[in-house]
Amino acid sequence: MAGNSRRRGAVKKSGKGNPTAGSGGRRRKGLEGKGPTPPAKDRPGHKAYKAKKAAEKSRRVTPRRSPSVATTEWVVGRNPVLEALREGVPVTGVYVAESAERDDRLREAFSLAAERRLSMLEVPRPELDRMTGGLNHQGLALKVPPYDYAHPDDLLARADELGEKPLIVALDGVTDPRNLGAIVRSAAAFGAHGVLVPERRAAGMTASAWKTSAGAASRVPVARAVNLSRQLQAYAEAGLFVVGLAADGDVDLADVPTATEGTVLVVGSEGKGLARLVREHCDVLAGIPMSHDTESLNAGVAAGVALYEVARRRAAS
Repeated sequence: MAGNSRRRGAVKKSGKGNPTAGSGGRRRKGLEGKGPTPPAKDRPGHKAYKAKKAAEKSRRVTPRRSPSVATTEWVVGRNPVLEALREGVPVTGVYVAESAERDDRLREAFSLAAERRLSMLEVPRPELDRMTGGLNHQGLALKVPPYDYAHPDDLLARADELGEKPLIVALDGVTDPRNLGAIVRSAAAFGAHGVLVPERRAAGMTASAWKTSAGAASRVPVARAVNLSRQLQAYAEAGLFVVGLAADGDVDLADVPTATEGTVLVVGSEGKGLARLVREHCDVLAGIPMSHDTESLNAGVAAGVALYEVARRRAAS
């Protein structure tokens, strides 16, 4: 009956403290504050927390690519493809669009590819458009692998293997790959042991550079330096004489002792010449005597003239 505390279930029995069930005492800890709510990315079970953990796992298992790693290059168009095949540019695949019009250029490209036993694939034109990034391929394209650059120390090792005084051409600010190709060709012609280029803000060994080298790129290694100034200092510490070519040089190139010394010829860009830090790491700045009507030489021409002078003097010594 109402008010009868002796009826069954009226009082909750408990072996701990107050027999009356209530929200105080036993539940005090449950009512205590737990501090500010943590950010979503720190709360297990929240989608932001799961996204953070997935990103951390990805960073652990996926190495970062070096900015200097080269990527695959495409040569597109019938004339460029034909010229690249004639000059022996390395190729990993020849791609032709389905139903592409056959002409003399296409037939010669097929013949050259067959002689070199290159992989030839026929693909739908939309697929070739996608692969080449929408460039005007005229139904024909070459896939060129990344160039395998040497280490700067490999150029010294090559000279040592041949029992010769090192002769290295270092380029500062040369951004035209055709100039690079021409310099590699001159380096091969006059006995240089390699060409050194910076990793950044400089021409690399693209298909255009390889083609301009007329095959010399297969005989003369090209190395890359993370920092050109530091590498010149390392060459100097190894006993090489560092000669910077400059229109305002202190001496004529003919007066530099390149015949008896291991030598690094440093060539700057036609417009800006040698950078200040690079000039400071040169043992001497040498000029090429020219007519007063000519202000400067193209980088490729200057390198060729200087390499010839060094080769001539070494042959005469």
